[in-house]
Amino acid sequence: MNEFLFSTTWCLPLYGLVGALLTLPWATGLIKRTGPRPAAYLNLITTGLAFFHSLFVFKEIWNSEPQTIIINWFSAAEINFSFALDISSVSFGATVLIVGLSLLTQIYALGYLEKDWAIARFFALFGFFEAALSALAISDSLLLSYMVLEVLTLSTYLLVGFWYAQPLVVTAARDAFLTKRVGDLLLLMGVVAVGTMAGSWNFSDLYEWAQTAQLSPLTSTLLGLALIAGPAGKCAQFPLHLWLDEAMEGPNPASVLRNSLVVAGGAYVLYKLQPILALSPIALNTLLIIGTMTAVGASLVSIAQIDIKRTLSHSTSAYMGLVFIAAGMQQGGVALLLLFTHAIAKALLFMSAGSVIYTTHSQDITEMGGLWSRMPATTTAFIVGSAGMVTLLPLGSFWAMLSWADGFFVTSPWVVGILIVVNGLTALNLTRVFRLAFWGEPQQKTRRTPEVHWPMALPMVSLTIVTLLVPVMLRQWYLLPTWDSINWYVLGALVCSSLLGVIIGSTIYLHKAWSRSRILTWRFIQDLLGYDFYIDHVYRVTVVGAVALLSKISAWSDRYLVDGLVNLVGFAAIFSGQSLKYSISGRSQGYLLTIVFGVSLIGLFISWSSGLLDNFPTYFGF
Repeated sequence: MNEFLFSTTWCLPLYGLVGALLTLPWATGLIKRTGPRPAAYLNLITTGLAFFHSLFVFKEIWNSEPQTIIINWFSAAEINFSFALDISSVSFGATVLIVGLSLLTQIYALGYLEKDWAIARFFALFGFFEAALSALAISDSLLLSYMVLEVLTLSTYLLVGFWYAQPLVVTAARDAFLTKRVGDLLLLMGVVAVGTMAGSWNFSDLYEWAQTAQLSPLTSTLLGLALIAGPAGKCAQFPLHLWLDEAMEGPNPASVLRNSLVVAGGAYVLYKLQPILALSPIALNTLLIIGTMTAVGASLVSIAQIDIKRTLSHSTSAYMGLVFIAAGMQQGGVALLLLFTHAIAKALLFMSAGSVIYTTHSQDITEMGGLWSRMPATTTAFIVGSAGMVTLLPLGSFWAMLSWADGFFVTSPWVVGILIVVNGLTALNLTRVFRLAFWGEPQQKTRRTPEVHWPMALPMVSLTIVTLLVPVMLRQWYLLPTWDSINWYVLGALVCSSLLGVIIGSTIYLHKAWSRSRILTWRFIQDLLGYDFYIDHVYRVTVVGAVALLSKISAWSDRYLVDGLVNLVGFAAIFSGQSLKYSISGRSQGYLLTIVFGVSLIGLFISWSSGLLDNFPTYFGF
C-alpha cells in the first residue's frame, strides 16, 4: 500500500481535476432535481483524498533524497518534450499546504455560498484551480510551470467573474486577465529562449547549464527580465499590481486562496529560477527595486482603504514584495519560510473578513463596529491572523523575518529597515481595521449581527489553531534559530516596530462619520494613498492613451487609405466598363483599328524605355 501511494504521486493534481469533472453535471444544469450541493460534496471528497495522499508522501519523503519523475509528452524526430516532476520535501510540503487550505476553503465556501444558485459551477472552477496549484507545486519543468501558470490565469479570470451579471465584476475579471497577459507574454519569450540555449526545460538541467553558461551581459539581462515579468504579474508587483485589488470583486472563498496561494505560486516559480537569474546582476537589482517599491508602496496604500478586502489585498502585494527582495538577495530559504507563514495567516484573515461580509452584507469598515462581542470566533480569527502576519512572539512570521533580518543586519542594513517599515505599517493597518470593524460602538448594520454558522466557523477555528501551531511545526522541521544565535538588536527592532504600529493604530483619531480628513494636507495624502498613487490614471494617460491613439490612426488609415484605394479601383473599373460599352459598334474594321492603335502605343512605350536604359549611364555621368 505504501509503495502504491508513493509510486502514484504524479497523479496528485488529478484529484482536483477529477473533482471538477464530477461536478460538471450539476454545474451545466444536466442534474437539477437534487440541487447543487452534491457537486460540492464530491469535490470535498476528492480534495480530502488528495490531502491524505500528499500528507502520507510528505511524511515518507521527509528524511529521503529528492526524486525526479520524467513523463515523456511528445517525441518526434529531434523534438522531445518531457515533463519532470519533483518529489521532495519542499514540493510536497507546498502540496500539503495547498490541498489543506483548499479543503478548509471549500468547507468555508459551502456555508458562504449556500444560497447561491451557481454553487456547483463555483466548485467546478475551484477544483480546476486546485489542480493547477498542485501541479505547480510538484513541477520540475519550466515549460510545465509556465503552462500551469496559464491555467491559473484562466482560473483567476473565471473565479473573479463568477458573478458575471454585475458590470463591475466583468471589468475586474477582464483587467485581471489582461494585466497578467503582459507578464505571461514576456515570460513565454524567456521560456523559449532559455530552452533553446540550454536544450532542456527541466530545472535540474537548467541549473547545470547556468553553472557553465557564457552569456553576454545584454543576453543575460534580457533573459532575466523576461523571466521576472511573469512572477511579477502573478505576485501583483509594481507596475502589474492593480489586478489583485480589482479581483476582490469575486467571491470571498476564491479570495482566500488567491491571496494566500495563487500569488505565492508566482513567487514559487521565481524561487526555482534563482540560479538562472543569478547570471544577471541587473535582473537581481531589478528584483530588489520592484520588491522595495511594492512592499513600501502597497503598505502605505493599505492604510488608506476602507474596503476590508482591499486593505488585506494590498498587504498581500507588500509581503510578496518582501519575497522579491529575498529572491534578489539570493535568500531562497527565507523566501519559502515567509511564503509559508504568510499563506496561513492571510488565509485566516480573509476567512474572518468573509465572515464579517457575510453577516453585515457590507465591505465598508466605516459602517461596522462592535463585532467583537457578537462574533467571538471571527474576532479571535482576525486577531490571531493579524498576529501571525507581523513580528509578534511566538508566531510564524516573527521567525521568518527574524531569520532574514539577522543575516543582513551587518551586510545590508537597508533590508532590515524595509522589514521594520513594512512590519510597522502592516501592524498599523490591521489595528486600524480591528478598531473600525470589531471595536467601538455597534452601528446600524452590526447591532444584530450573529456569529456565522458551523460550515464557516469550523474551517476558521481550525485554521486559527493551525496558525498558533506554526512555531511548533517550524521547530519540528528544525527551522527555528537557537537562542544563542539570535541578534537581540534585530529582535528588539522588529518587536518595537510591531508594538509601535499597534499603539499608533490604537490611538489615532478615527471618526466613522467621515471617511476623509477635514485637514487639506491629510486629505491630499489620504487621496494619494487611497487611489493607489493615481497609477490607474497614469495608465490611462500613457499606456491606454497611446493604444487608443494608435487605434484611431489604424482605423483612419483602414477607412480612408486601404478602403479608399480599393473603392478607387472598383470605381475605375465600373467607369471604364460603362465607357467602353458606348464604343461598341459591331464593325470589324473599328475593332481592328483599335487593336492596331493599342499595339502601336505598346511599341512606342517599349522603344522609349529601351532608349532610356541605354542612355542611363550618360545621364548620370557613368
